[in-house]
Formats: sequence, C-alpha cells, structure tokens
Amino acid sequence: MLLLFSLSVAAQTSALTAASQHAVFPKGQKATAGNFTGTVWVQPLVDNDSVYNLISGSVTFEPGARTNWHIHPTGQILMITEGAGYHQIKGQPRELIRKGEVVKCPPNVPHWHGASSGSSMTHIYMIPNTEKGIVQWMQPVSEEEYNRSK
Repeated sequence: MLLLFSLSVAAQTSALTAASQHAVFPKGQKATAGNFTGTVWVQPLVDNDSVYNLISGSVTFEPGARTNWHIHPTGQILMITEGAGYHQIKGQPRELIRKGEVVKCPPNVPHWHGASSGSSMTHIYMIPNTEKGIVQWMQPVSEEEYNRSK
C-alpha cells in the first residue's frame, strides 16, 4: 500500500513539474479577490514607463475563474497561451477563446474574460497608451452571465 501511495505522489509531482516546465512564464502571485471570481494568478511582464506607455502581464485563471466586468480607456489585447476560456463584450454573446487565439477588447467597452468551467486558461494581456488610464473595474460577472452562451 505504501508503495502504491509513493508511486501516486511521484506521478502527481512529475505531472506538475512537466506542466510548469511547459509554461511560457511563471504563474506569478495569487490575485486579490476584489476584481476576480475564483482563483487567478498574475505575473507582471512589462512595467509601465514613459517610453513605451504599455503594460503587459500573464494571467492564469483556474477553471471557472474570471474577471469582473471592466473597461480599458485605450483597449486591451489578449493572447491566449494555454487552455480555453471565455470573453464577452457587454451586449454581445459570450465567445469561446482557446490557446493560440488573439482577442482585441475595444477602448471604453465593458467586457470580461476568464477560464471555462472545464479548463484553466492563461493569457498575456497588453494595455497600450497607459498615460490615458489603465482599467476601471466594475461589478462581478454573475453565475447566470458566466453560464449564458448568448
């Protein structure tokens, strides 16, 4: 019995190590719950400065995790690097997004994004022209909104 337990633990550790070796960037730090539902990890990649006027980071959403509704004064670009999730612009149907896809979030338009219920999802975000502002957080995405496909 002890041998089976040891083999199981070794297999789980090996799977976790393999998954982290395939990650493009480190998982980062756990995000505060105020602007997210579920468990979300954030890794800053490009700090804001007066030369590039851009911020960028990698965000990992565990299954079912998502942002609140929010807007970006100059828009946002998402590049999905792992998994599958959803993106929705207010008033439009929820869209399925997958590894390898790029999503453009228009300026000053409420939207949300996050993992599907059956998969984690990682994306890189880029927010340009930060001198005009970065993000305005709004209300959480309800379970009904999250689960509604239209």
